[in-house]
Amino acid sequence: MAVIIFGFWNVPGIRHFINPLKMFTIGAHEFFHIITGILSGGRVLRITIDPHIGGATIVEGGKPSVILSSGYIGSSLLGGLFILAGWDTLVAKVMSFVLAVGLLLPLKLVRDKVTILLTLIYEGLLIGFWFIDHAQALRWYCLFVGVMSALFVLWDVADDRFFHKTNDSDCTQFAILYPKIGAHLWAVFWIFFQLGVLAAFVVLGLFAFKVPNANSISSSSGAT
Repeated sequence: MAVIIFGFWNVPGIRHFINPLKMFTIGAHEFFHIITGILSGGRVLRITIDPHIGGATIVEGGKPSVILSSGYIGSSLLGGLFILAGWDTLVAKVMSFVLAVGLLLPLKLVRDKVTILLTLIYEGLLIGFWFIDHAQALRWYCLFVGVMSALFVLWDVADDRFFHKTNDSDCTQFAILYPKIGAHLWAVFWIFFQLGVLAAFVVLGLFAFKVPNANSISSSSGAT
């Protein structure tokens, strides 16, 4: 899924097909910046959520290190919850409401008719997957969104380093805030952090929603 997302995120032409999910992922990331900016005493001056140039939240005041950290941390935790939804249909149905609202909110900043149409299609798929094979398809939908959000630092750094998007990555902003540590070191740190969080939620999902293996089922059936 990560390989597919990376390709669709950046390859010209086909990248437009996941614009709604990119808007959701970027919007969620910026949302955590906004919340911590306000809670830390700052004032939000400008918000950008765009699938082509990336996202940005300009905050006056507050605690810069906390505001910056909240983006990757929040994306990791939200992605982890969506990853858990990949194991259980009830969790998937709960998280589908988060996704449904999250897909619509960024439309206030969108003027592109194709992106608006695609968003409506993604909303329709979200509703339709509730009724396909007892919502099994909904689990895969949530898992895909979870991987996209949980590994946001990869797309963020790639946009900044290789595709030279207008808005800098948070790793570049950390390097500006702490000049003695280069952006590449911040990127390594946050990549390992997000991979660690993703792995932790995968392990949590395996233990929380573990399905008995075939041997144990056969044994219990034989004993009966």
